[in-house]
Amino acid sequence: MRDRDEAGRPRNARPRDAYGRPLPRDAVGVPTMPDDLSFTPAETLTEAQRLLDADRPFHAHEVLEAAWKAAEEPERELWRGLAQVAVGITHLRRGNTQGAKALLTRAADRLEQYTSDPPHGVDVAGVVRQTRSLAAQATDADAPVHLSLTTPP
Repeated sequence: MRDRDEAGRPRNARPRDAYGRPLPRDAVGVPTMPDDLSFTPAETLTEAQRLLDADRPFHAHEVLEAAWKAAEEPERELWRGLAQVAVGITHLRRGNTQGAKALLTRAADRLEQYTSDPPHGVDVAGVVRQTRSLAAQATDADAPVHLSLTTPP
């Protein structure tokens, strides 16, 4: 039987590994992000970057997904695209190169609309360029991934 929250929505209480894969119920996993994340855009970007730098793209995805779900237009698709970048890296880490390529390409396509006027200091052009490069070279699950979400000060 699947775990459910108080409202009856499905949840998975099983522990997870660093890439978000479910582990046996008695295993010790990596803590996931809380469901009620509420960060400012700057805090979201800082935390997502910290997690990406620590090779925890699944957790970065959770942070970016919270921003996406809370965002209003016209920024909603920006956060969705950034979350998809993190999911694409997660798929790459899990060895799913076909899924990684598809998600990374979709993310880059979604983000391109923000290149002319990037909000919150996001280096949209750089993220799109890096994401397309990752998609083109998505063959090695253990290859280092260096992705910078914001323009350096």
